[in-house]
Amino acid sequence: MELNTHKADILLSAASKAHYPQDDLPEIALAGRSNVGKSSFINTLLGRKNLARTSSKPGKTQLLNFYNIDDKLRFVDVPGYGYAKVSKSERAKWGKMIEEYLTQRENLRAVVSLIDMRHEPTADDVQMYDFLKYYDIPVILVATKADKVPRGKWNKQESLIKKKLAFDQADQFIVFSSVSKEGLDLSWETILSYL
Repeated sequence: MELNTHKADILLSAASKAHYPQDDLPEIALAGRSNVGKSSFINTLLGRKNLARTSSKPGKTQLLNFYNIDDKLRFVDVPGYGYAKVSKSERAKWGKMIEEYLTQRENLRAVVSLIDMRHEPTADDVQMYDFLKYYDIPVILVATKADKVPRGKWNKQESLIKKKLAFDQADQFIVFSSVSKEGLDLSWETILSYL
């Protein structure tokens, strides 16, 4: 599939099924902890500076944000999880909204699960990965901020992450940096393979 990534814009934000786009365009969801670099990942993939708003305040995305790409594909930015400054009830609400989308959306083809390459995955990261595996949702694991890890340590960090997640070797693991563009082509290749 050829995509013109310059034809990309935010389509709508939704809190529930009633507000999702009503068509059959394939969707790729992006999930990750607050400040894992989700907006930077979207912007890098689409060659934009700030289509997806990067925020100094983690936990800003509170709805499902649907991005239309060339009328052929949508990215769906899921609220970041694991951010402490959000009330328990608010977190539960997000959880329900995310779960409804991930388990009931027929357009969904795969989830890009983003984790910070510098650190061991958190309990939330593990929970998200287990959730996706449990529901048999295809996962593309993207380790962000690779430019902040010395290249000599990449293998060590990758092993650490995979071990902590009990990583399924059938899933794709991508080392990514929005600064150096490491992993950009592989990310696109993998995403397109699910369409």
